[in-house]
Amino acid sequence: MKKLRIAIIGCGRISYKHVEAIIQNKTEIELTAVCDVVEANAMAKKDEYIRALGENADVRVYMDYKEMLKQVHVDMVVIATESGYHPEIAIHCMNSGKHVIVEKPMALSTQDADRMIECARKNNVKLCVSHQNRFNEPIQKLRSAVEENRFGKLVNGTARILWNRNMGYYEQAPWRGTWELDGGTLMNQCIHNIDLLQWMMGGEIDTVYAQCGTFLRDIEGEDFGAIIIRFKNGAIGIIEGSACVYPKNLEETLSIFGETGTVSIGGLAVNSIETWKFADNKDSEEEVLKAQQGDPDTVYGFGHTPLFKDMIDAINMDREPLINGEEGKKGMSIILAAYKSRLTGLPVKFPMGDFSTLEMKK
Repeated sequence: MKKLRIAIIGCGRISYKHVEAIIQNKTEIELTAVCDVVEANAMAKKDEYIRALGENADVRVYMDYKEMLKQVHVDMVVIATESGYHPEIAIHCMNSGKHVIVEKPMALSTQDADRMIECARKNNVKLCVSHQNRFNEPIQKLRSAVEENRFGKLVNGTARILWNRNMGYYEQAPWRGTWELDGGTLMNQCIHNIDLLQWMMGGEIDTVYAQCGTFLRDIEGEDFGAIIIRFKNGAIGIIEGSACVYPKNLEETLSIFGETGTVSIGGLAVNSIETWKFADNKDSEEEVLKAQQGDPDTVYGFGHTPLFKDMIDAINMDREPLINGEEGKKGMSIILAAYKSRLTGLPVKFPMGDFSTLEMKK
């Protein structure tokens, strides 16, 4: 089968994980072009790719993604720019007939997310949102337990993201923490675990209520936020998200509690089973340990490579990727509802209608 040709738009902090995923799926895909408004960043990604392959590769470098799409044939584009630019770039790429993997969050407004979903449908291309932690082996095992109804009646779930992001982190890239291009810690740091929580708890939201504040960091968005979610199945979700933990990252933990089961997954990137108890006693200790991955090198985890593989299969088999646009919108919508709740001081009932981080600037 002919290899899919890939381009990366945005060659900053997270882009090395996309280069890594392309290399680890090298029998099915190849990097064809890289683009960044800072040419040196794009050149660095090209060099990373060539060094890792140990052979010459024809990777073109661009500073203008529209010019790149005119000059180079690619099948799929990875978008890893500032969050606020995701919709415009993704829609242009999909209108050009390209499949798209877009970094989280897919957009900063519900309206833009809907435009992206509709654009993928209209152009018959695949849209995938990079919530790579769904592919963690412990998370996949937990999802199977949910689907098998091993928890019985779900009671509550908690997502705790207790991290440190100092001012140097925000000053390194001034778009971070802004309402126009990023949002606060809930949207940037916490969205992965929020996505996992809603995926496990039933997804359908009834009400969201939040309290947020900007305590220690000189940014527009929040550096700490707490959210309570009432799901339509009656279960309650609790989210605690911080960029203010002293002196370094403490934990990222997902816990699910039901009538006949308790599971807690922690580790550096929600990759380690800490508690696994079910009334049915189906799992031996050995089976549980098989799903342990050990800590990755960074909080980005192990999931990009299988996420890319899923997208490759979705394209080749003409099916939806596991995390399509509709799925990618769910966690983002919870956070936007939290921002709306912060603004109004009231719970937000779903469906919440259109809302954008830009509303927070008014």
